[in-house]
Amino acid sequence: MDVAIIGMGMHPFGRTEGVSGLEQGAFAVREALKDAGLQWKDMQFAFGGSMDGGAADTLVNKLGLTGLQFINVVNGCATGGSALFSAYTSITSGAWDLGVAVGFDKHPRGAFAVDPEGMGLGKWYGQVGLALTTQFFGMKIQKYMHDFGISEDTLVRVAEKAFRNGSKNPNAWRKRPMSCEEIANSLMISHPLRQYMFCSPGEGAVALILASSDKARRFTTKPVYLKAAVVRTRVYGSFEVFSPCQALEQAPSPTVQASKAAYEMAGVGPEDVDVAQLQDTESGAEIMHMSENGLCRDGEQEKLIREGATEINGRLPVNTDGGCLANGEPIGASGLRQVYELCLQLRGDAGARQAPKPLKTAYSHVYGAPGLSGVTILQK
Repeated sequence: MDVAIIGMGMHPFGRTEGVSGLEQGAFAVREALKDAGLQWKDMQFAFGGSMDGGAADTLVNKLGLTGLQFINVVNGCATGGSALFSAYTSITSGAWDLGVAVGFDKHPRGAFAVDPEGMGLGKWYGQVGLALTTQFFGMKIQKYMHDFGISEDTLVRVAEKAFRNGSKNPNAWRKRPMSCEEIANSLMISHPLRQYMFCSPGEGAVALILASSDKARRFTTKPVYLKAAVVRTRVYGSFEVFSPCQALEQAPSPTVQASKAAYEMAGVGPEDVDVAQLQDTESGAEIMHMSENGLCRDGEQEKLIREGATEINGRLPVNTDGGCLANGEPIGASGLRQVYELCLQLRGDAGARQAPKPLKTAYSHVYGAPGLSGVTILQK
């Protein structure tokens, strides 16, 4: 059974003083319902996620007490993707045929605060500084750059593209384009990653209305079909966020496992992907994730990015909305933001950032602590 996205709504990302995370989530749901021409009472189920914005199921206090099944989802940066996966499987199982996936957050300013002991690690992990994800991402991209010949210039180009794309996105947080020179001269945070190569915790919300394929055409003339929704966790030897050590023999990341499963489920390959959204917590992540998702070979990113292959008008547009770098990362909403953007692209409704080439297949990837990945493949 195919599952279609028939409505979508978004509360702008960034900082919205005086508006709670729950209120932002309710706004996104109302916008999605309006897009689908439906009402809250029509929803049979909901899956929602948030880390700091409140319990998602309490959205019913703002949207209506209709008795629907509502399940909270928390899965790190893959929370939104996991909510979508849960909604997808609820429909393919035959249990329901109309529902919503929603994610929102309202993080405090500053870096994400983590509890190493809550991740199954000792206090030592934080005391030596490894609980700061900036440190981990710096170490990981350092090794990748050494192994595969990626230059610091490529890190800069990824960030420059993100802010330029974000300037064309009315829902983005960072709307000011930045030059390569400005990014390259910004404060070094964790070598080789600089201030403007990192995303920031923020606020925002996204909601998607899903329906079984036999109902979808009743509500929209532009359904977008979910051909695959997959979530995978790390295996031994995979070096991920909050890994206490690196194994002597390195194993593939959970992204590699999730992407392979998603391609098989959708019956497509990397060569079929027309537009992609990849987790870019920092600019090095986008580079590594291009390869981990099968979109290129390790080391090819240097040439592809320099030639403009990942630009909006390139062979494989990546993060057309500015990604996490321009939008920030409200954890509950981030994965759904990716899918929201891909639906706009497939519908041809992305405005100034619309990819000019014909689009059929879109690819979404999220990655979160402590080493899990979610992949979604969409088609129109």
